Amino acid sequence: MSIGRDFIGPFQLLRLIRSGTSTQVWEALRAGEKERIALKVLLRDYRKDKYEIDQLKHEAMVGKDLNHPNVIKIFGYHEDQGFPLLAMQLSSAKNLKIVLREQPELIAANVGPVIRGCADGLKHLHSKGWVHCDVKPDNFLADDDANIKLIDFSIAVKTQKRKTGLGKLFSRKPKQASGTRSYMAPEQIRREALDFRCDMYGLGCVVFELLAGRTPFSGTSPDDLLNRHLHQTPPSLEAVSDSSREFAAIVRKMMAKDPEDRYQDMSQMLSDLAQTEIYKAGKRPEGYQR
Repeated sequence: MSIGRDFIGPFQLLRLIRSGTSTQVWEALRAGEKERIALKVLLRDYRKDKYEIDQLKHEAMVGKDLNHPNVIKIFGYHEDQGFPLLAMQLSSAKNLKIVLREQPELIAANVGPVIRGCADGLKHLHSKGWVHCDVKPDNFLADDDANIKLIDFSIAVKTQKRKTGLGKLFSRKPKQASGTRSYMAPEQIRREALDFRCDMYGLGCVVFELLAGRTPFSGTSPDDLLNRHLHQTPPSLEAVSDSSREFAAIVRKMMAKDPEDRYQDMSQMLSDLAQTEIYKAGKRPEGYQR
């Protein structure tokens, strides 16, 4: 595609932002409008792939009712000239994984606002009955002022009730667990019913990484990594970072193996966070924002 001249239906493609295995994301302009948007477009080999098309449609369905400063805006699914695509809000921000690698001082100085932005975005998603299921640094955008936007709802599910007794015995499980191994809750790995507390665990892993500079668990193989999420106690955040004992306790509760032992919603966690000093005495980074 030649930049600046190609159109997909009413959308003019201006600049390729990134390219993945099955999709490209373009900066685009809709005919007759001035506001630039982002278009997620399926690559040629995937344009008739039902699974990939359903993923775009699903993300559009999840995003249609989301309207929050900490959540990327989804405008809708379109199919034009054989091109399935998803239109969404354009952002020049980088994801948290990249920011943590390239601008660790920005995260260190603004870790409180960053955590609140992540939690508030998830809280809004949860208020609409959805569980994100893939909470990780890659799925939060952070601009130079540490403003956060939650992205990627492709594997989000409606909150599910846990089955007991015969209902649990005869319930059908998905063939494989969906998510990213370094951030998956135990119940997600076991392919059990998921609710908002699954995202609480994932966010706990993200917060651990923001403070420690590494994920809480690593493994010698994919199965070993998942087994550590299931059975191994996470390292003490206080021991591997400058976080306070009280803040480390918050993260430990977020990452409890049993969902019943975690915070039951984001509001509970945010309430404790508001009353807790994140860093040890004398360890606040330069430019620290509470």
